Amino acid sequence: MNVCELLRLLQTEHDETTARADSLREQIEQLTTALAEAEARLAELTATRKVIDSLALPGHGQTSAETDTVYQRIVTAFNEHSQKVFRVRDLHEHLGLPTDEPSINVTRSRLGRLVRQGFLEQPGRGRHQKRTYNG
Repeated sequence: MNVCELLRLLQTEHDETTARADSLREQIEQLTTALAEAEARLAELTATRKVIDSLALPGHGQTSAETDTVYQRIVTAFNEHSQKVFRVRDLHEHLGLPTDEPSINVTRSRLGRLVRQGFLEQPGRGRHQKRTYNG
C-alpha cells in the first residue's frame, strides 16, 4: 500500500466519522428538545393535578397529602413564598424532608429541572426562588 492510497483511506474514514458525529449531534439536539418539552408537560400536569386536588371535596378519594409528590411540595412551597429565596437545606427543613447529603443532592437536581423549565430562577449560587415575570 502506497502513501497516496493510505491518505485516501484515512480521508474516507475521516469523512465517514465526521458524518456520523454530525448525525449524533443532530439526534442529541432533537432529544434535548423532546426532553425539555416532556419536562414542561410534566410540570403542567403536576400543577393541574394540584389544582384538581385542591378542588376535590373532602372524603372523596385520596387526600391531597396522600397524593403529593416531592415536586408538588416543592412547587407549593415556592408558590406560597413567591418572594422568598430558599437554600436547598432550608427548603428541606421547611418541608420536613431529611437533610442528609444524598437527599439534598436529589433536591438540587429537582430544583435544576425547575430552573430549566422556567418555574424557578437562581438569584445566587445555591439559592432558588420563584421566577417573576415582568410583563
